[in-house]
Amino acid sequence: MAVENDVSANFINKLQNPTATKTNSGEALGKDAFLQLLVTQMKNQNPLDPQDNTAFVAQLAQFSSLESMQNLTSTVSTIGANYQSSQALQASSLVGRSVIVETGSTVVDTAKGMTGSIVVPSSASATTVQIFDTNKNLVNTIDLGTQPAGNTSFSWDGTNSDGTPAAAGTYSFVASGSIEGKGTSLATYLPATVSSVKTAVAGGEMTLNLAGGSSIALSKVQTIGI
Repeated sequence: MAVENDVSANFINKLQNPTATKTNSGEALGKDAFLQLLVTQMKNQNPLDPQDNTAFVAQLAQFSSLESMQNLTSTVSTIGANYQSSQALQASSLVGRSVIVETGSTVVDTAKGMTGSIVVPSSASATTVQIFDTNKNLVNTIDLGTQPAGNTSFSWDGTNSDGTPAAAGTYSFVASGSIEGKGTSLATYLPATVSSVKTAVAGGEMTLNLAGGSSIALSKVQTIGI
């Protein structure tokens, strides 16, 4: 029968291409719609020439596979949402705490001073850390001399080059050294206070907003302090 053949062909096509099938409302057909198609096919088959058992079992298997995939998708989406919520809760606990991050500037309480570190990829000589204020004026220079490869700590007592106290505020730290005779910029790791947390969007990474206006991905945090 023409009706049987059309319904069967339509059913199989929809099973094989579920994401491309849309209802009048524009939504993809789900397992309930496919089940209705299966029932309609059975009602309209030729009683004198019923559908082959093998084909019928194959359609049931496709239906079962589709239902399993939809359930798996729903479960994975739920797990993803729960993970994101858990990550946001953990990140929110960092608000107000000090973290060590790879950054070039940070807010400094000059009355207390500050300790940071630099990363030296290979043995370097004439290693220095220059400190600039928000107007890009050179405030002080820390001479670290020759340093081996690895992490090197440095401290600033919060004073200008003439020994007078500097005002509290945001300062930039520029580290450099001579590696194999060439001046090389070095990465600086500085303490910063987390002011707020920005939740991830569409599978992205959580972002920490730091005092002073900069921000950094949660995975870039090297150390979490008090």
